[in-house]
Amino acid sequence: MKLIADGGSTKTNWCLVNDEGKKVYFNTEGYNPYFVSKEYIIQSLNSNLPADLEKDKLVEVNYYGAGCSTEDKRKLVKEAMKQVFVNAKVNIGHDLLAAARALLGHNEGFAAILGTGTNTCIYDGKNIVHNIDSGAYILGDEGSGCYIGKKLLIDYLRGYMPEAVRKNFWDTYHLTPDDVNEQVYSQPLANRFCAGFSKFVYDNNVHLEYTRNLVKTSFEDFFRNLVTHYPNYQKYSFNCIGSVGYNFRNVLEEVVTENGMIMGNIIRSPIDNLVKFHLEMAPSQL
Repeated sequence: MKLIADGGSTKTNWCLVNDEGKKVYFNTEGYNPYFVSKEYIIQSLNSNLPADLEKDKLVEVNYYGAGCSTEDKRKLVKEAMKQVFVNAKVNIGHDLLAAARALLGHNEGFAAILGTGTNTCIYDGKNIVHNIDSGAYILGDEGSGCYIGKKLLIDYLRGYMPEAVRKNFWDTYHLTPDDVNEQVYSQPLANRFCAGFSKFVYDNNVHLEYTRNLVKTSFEDFFRNLVTHYPNYQKYSFNCIGSVGYNFRNVLEEVVTENGMIMGNIIRSPIDNLVKFHLEMAPSQL
């Protein structure tokens, strides 16, 4: 039996493939090693994996995760997973590579992630050959759920929200400005906290002009600060994975076109394409 997983900062999508080729899908929380420890990952997996998963019978785990961009961070995640999947060969890769493989297969092109965080790359059909650092949620991550959530929270704290939106925000969350600052600056996983408000932006229908402009300016920042800095970026189609890119794809397509790119594949999650890649194209390779 094998496990293939795509791990974001908020959620991990897993697929178990048994010896007969049957696929079983399930989710756990995300395990970005910049925000959680090895001990946290072990405890969470042991608590949240399906009770009927026979962990000791797994022979291979292919995990692609947010934050797994350096050898040290991959080692941390691998050591945690080896404690849980004791008999399996554990391979750890970056979620950006998962995005590129799921979106482009063996074809070269541009691939992006727009979820809780942001990432972008040029992919040559085998490896990532150019990546501009997103800066993560404090320094960058333009266009992400966290970035959109931060813009919303700033408007709330500063009193810039239209009154109808502010009332809706209060009725939904009952958060005071002090509560927001406590969550962001004193509690763990501030990136998830901020990103959670992108759902409010998506669901809001009391002032569509305000929320649409908030999303569009976030995507414009994403292009201005990241995408347009790739050489000859306009020769590629724009391919993207992630709930934010998928949910706001009508606004995203507008910004893509304004920046001289053609819209390519936009998918919510790479897991199906990633499983296909491993089983049909490149099994056991990260």
